[in-house]
Amino acid sequence: MNLLALETATECCSVALSVNGELIVRSEYAPRRHAELLLPMCDAVLAEAGISRRQLDAIAVGRGPGAFTGVRLAISAAQGMALALDLPVIPVSSLAALALDAPHDRHPILTVIDARMGEIYVGLFGRSSDGLVAAIGAETVGPADTLVLPQSGPWHVIGSGWDSYRETLREQMQLAPVSAEGQRFPQAAGVVRLAARELAAGKGLAAEFAMPTYLRDKVAFTTRERAAAEHP
Repeated sequence: MNLLALETATECCSVALSVNGELIVRSEYAPRRHAELLLPMCDAVLAEAGISRRQLDAIAVGRGPGAFTGVRLAISAAQGMALALDLPVIPVSSLAALALDAPHDRHPILTVIDARMGEIYVGLFGRSSDGLVAAIGAETVGPADTLVLPQSGPWHVIGSGWDSYRETLREQMQLAPVSAEGQRFPQAAGVVRLAARELAAGKGLAAEFAMPTYLRDKVAFTTRERAAAEHP
């Protein structure tokens, strides 16, 4: 199975190609350069594998949540390739892809991506029997000080939200995290692993049904809202 994955929901732009289980990856921390890098990265991994786009079996994509423009870019690119090649698309939660990079043990995983505007995107995951992850709660967005965890005990914490709001998150968690990594972003390598599971279960979608996940419909504060926040 040849599966190409795209992930541009955060500051990191990445592409991964799985060719019969062998993984080829390109990843770069490149805020505001995703549109410039994404397609050349796709060409690079295909060239390294020695296959063409027409030898792909599906396109996987990080569906967000994350930066609106980044999420839209990946979804649009995946849809365009899938339509041109008549391939299914497998949308994967960017928070789930991020959770895969947490330590592999019995402790649950809290993924937190800085959503700007004083908020974080939150995902809650546990390790599944196949070594991947499965959601143990709905994905949400909101202020860090409103975080409520569904179970007691220590958690792994991963994602940019930790660096932005670590003191607030420590207070909300009550127990110190088992591990905490704030300089981690969703990667296409995680997207491709989760997508392979979905594809094996027959869950590929027609390109037009691959939708982004934003969790909120507001990109930034208005001028009045910014002024009110600065001068309460």
